[in-house]
Amino acid sequence: MSTAIVLMNLGTPAQPTPSAVRDFLRDFLSDPRVVEIPRPLWLTILNGLILPFRPKRIAPAYAEIWNCSADDAQVEGSPLLYYTRHQAQLLQKHLKDKGRDIAVEYAMTYGEPRLDKVIEGLRSKGYESFVVFPLYPQYSATTTAAIYDQVAQIFRKSRDIPDISLVRDYYHNPLYIKSLANSVREHWQKHGQAEKLMLSFHGIPKANVDKGDPYLRHCQETARLLAEELQISPERWQVTFQSRFGKAEWLQPYTDKTLIEWGKGGIKSVDVICPAFSADCLETLEEISVENRANFIEAGGSEYHYIPALNLRADHIEALAAVVEDKLPGPK
Repeated sequence: MSTAIVLMNLGTPAQPTPSAVRDFLRDFLSDPRVVEIPRPLWLTILNGLILPFRPKRIAPAYAEIWNCSADDAQVEGSPLLYYTRHQAQLLQKHLKDKGRDIAVEYAMTYGEPRLDKVIEGLRSKGYESFVVFPLYPQYSATTTAAIYDQVAQIFRKSRDIPDISLVRDYYHNPLYIKSLANSVREHWQKHGQAEKLMLSFHGIPKANVDKGDPYLRHCQETARLLAEELQISPERWQVTFQSRFGKAEWLQPYTDKTLIEWGKGGIKSVDVICPAFSADCLETLEEISVENRANFIEAGGSEYHYIPALNLRADHIEALAAVVEDKLPGPK
């Protein structure tokens, strides 16, 4: 039985323009997994207050990061799309070098390329077994579960459902943790160690965790394992949460407020890593690397370094291969 892997990430606007950003946000924010406010109320807010104005505000931020990277890669277009596409290529090569001739494609939960079209194309080539691999180390209903929903919807009316499996999470995978640690060590070798290491994870509403989402626990365990691998004391590092949206309480402490507190409190140097992001994107290249750098410096800090996402690192690709290995047919 021929097997294909489909790597999945969140998605990106097709272009850094208000119209393209509007299309992306409409798709993204219409998903009940992303926003759990009752549909009639939320769709009124989305279509009446958010989509007419927000795309114009954030399109310039997308324009700033277009063709940009934090790790010297020669990016073309959307960084998220660039890295995900090349991760698929490198993972396929890595598996082939290990004797596994397996196709690896990529898709986005929102925007292009869409999962249904990618699977349709693979099935037309004769592939009968699929591993869908969300590139979210820490599981959340807002991200990974949305992909489960898409898989179910794709085959809801199909009589001939292929053999299909999904990777749920890999927040504690040893090779993933080691890759994160290696990226931090390499940064320290070049720049020295800052006073604080901030582990900034993407936030979700606190209410989601109160209802049973395991994301917070997964983030905390990733952070604990990374600190243990780096052998740094508890006072040297802290978990924070970024990218909150709306007025509801999200997971705390907040990244931006913590950096301001640190700057005002006399902390002069900070290193920031974002372990929940498998690839650099708007939230890392603009929000963390630019916006929050400014917050920290303005509050009194002196040195601020963003440590790039794992992106195309060889040890990252090796970690992805180790994670997906358990889902592949044949000898392990």
